[in-house]
Amino acid sequence: MRTILITGPGGCGRTTVAAATALDAARRGTRTLLLSADRTDTPGALLGAGTGARPAETAPCLTVRRPDAAAGFRDDLVAFQNRAAGALDLVGAARLDAEEVTPLPGAEELAVLRALRDAALSEAYDLLVVDLPPVPQALALLALPEELRRYLRRLLPPERQAARALRPVLGRLAGVPMPAEWLYETAARWDLELAATEAVVADRATSVWLVAEPGPAGADAVRTAVTGLALRALRPQALIANRVLPDTAHDAWLAGLAAQQRKTLEEWQGTYGAHTVHRVPHLGRDPRGADDLALLAGPAVNEAPPPVEWPVTDLLAEDGVLVWRIPLPGAIRDELDLVRRGDEIVVTTGPFRRIVPLPSALRRCTVAGAALREGELSIRFAPDPQLWPRRA
Repeated sequence: MRTILITGPGGCGRTTVAAATALDAARRGTRTLLLSADRTDTPGALLGAGTGARPAETAPCLTVRRPDAAAGFRDDLVAFQNRAAGALDLVGAARLDAEEVTPLPGAEELAVLRALRDAALSEAYDLLVVDLPPVPQALALLALPEELRRYLRRLLPPERQAARALRPVLGRLAGVPMPAEWLYETAARWDLELAATEAVVADRATSVWLVAEPGPAGADAVRTAVTGLALRALRPQALIANRVLPDTAHDAWLAGLAAQQRKTLEEWQGTYGAHTVHRVPHLGRDPRGADDLALLAGPAVNEAPPPVEWPVTDLLAEDGVLVWRIPLPGAIRDELDLVRRGDEIVVTTGPFRRIVPLPSALRRCTVAGAALREGELSIRFAPDPQLWPRRA
């Protein structure tokens, strides 16, 4: 199944583009699911029908769904209480009733990720269109599975489960229940669920579309978004220039805005490629209903672009180093920071940060320098004589 993740700066019309793209695909006979992270239910209003947590078919071959964070959080907490009953009774904790549970911050993000995973694994659809939050929240959402898995591995290392057979004995000797068994089982289940979600985002059948209004503010937002996506090893397949004014505007004020948009569009085509930039016209009114959306669809749903690679170049014979090349288009040298922590490297560019495991060959090396040139970060690694295998 193809998956399209759509995001952009706040107020750019990404929800409208997502709804229009989903409706266009459905009219072509593609079984389409539009998954909305918008708590205000905007896609349903655009399509002329309300939607909710349960999938609702708003047009032939088109289903719209908005995940219910409250219900998901409530079910997870009740299940956790049941699993941890022994430990909770031991400390005299009072359990929460399902009716008094309200979702905590982060519950909505987890609900969207779970819905994304479930939809991608479903055989009921051919295309999944996801209306993500604005860029900063969307990038944090896409980073969540990887970061949560890292926390789980640090807090509950899988190798610690080797002593599982001793836990019942220790429990009898201590005279108290041992919660480690269910704790590790829960962690393992969460890790599998997060890995499945992470795989959907990294899948070659998944692509990212950026929506923005052409203009100075939109250009800055796109540049920042492209850098943030690159740090997650993602690149936008399409850049949707939304609310483009006609070139034939007679009003002097509108003509000035149209000229500004043309300048930005030319810059985008030169930077990202003319085939990447897709124009969506300004209707002169707020879009409403299927007829308006038919005029605002994104580009045809084609194959996703090839994945972004972070190759390691062997320059041992020439310079005695290995070079790890990380594409970071739009990154600014003064906003870039690198820190090595054991077998990981922390990369920070502007507001975005990622902790990346080093490739196995680089773990036996020391960092010998780094440089940012033409949107590519090159990190030089020199072999550590104490760790590098010696030649006979």
